[in-house]
Amino acid sequence: QVQLAESGGGSVQAGGSLRLSCVASGVEYGDSCLGWFRQAPGKEREGVAVIETGSGTTYYADSVAGRFTISHDNAKKTLYLQMNSLKLEDSAVYFCAASDRPYCSAPLWRYTDRYTVWGQGTQVSVSS
Repeated sequence: QVQLAESGGGSVQAGGSLRLSCVASGVEYGDSCLGWFRQAPGKEREGVAVIETGSGTTYYADSVAGRFTISHDNAKKTLYLQMNSLKLEDSAVYFCAASDRPYCSAPLWRYTDRYTVWGQGTQVSVSS
C-alpha cells in the first residue's frame, strides 16, 4: 500500500515562493502519473499540476502555468511543487496524489477519480 505525505506548506506574502514535497512510502510503484491538487474553502478540489514519472511529461492548470513547476526524484520517491509569484487565490490545502496509470493524459488528468492514493494535505496561505 503506497502512502503519500506532504510537507512544505505555510504562510507567505503575495509574490513569495514555497516548495511543497510529497514523499511516497510502501510498496514500490512503477511508472505513474503523480500530481498536485488543491482545495480552497467552499470550492471543489482542482488539479494544479501532474507529471508522468516515466517520461517526465507535465501538465499544468492555466492558473499556475509559468509560476509553478512540478518535478519528481525517483531515487528519493519524492514529488515536488515549486510555487513562485504566489497570489492570494493560491491559498488552499494542497494534496499530492498518485494514479495507477502510467500516463496522465490531457485533459483527463484534472479528474480526481483517476487517482487512487492521496496525501493528507498541507495548508498554503498567501496574504497581501
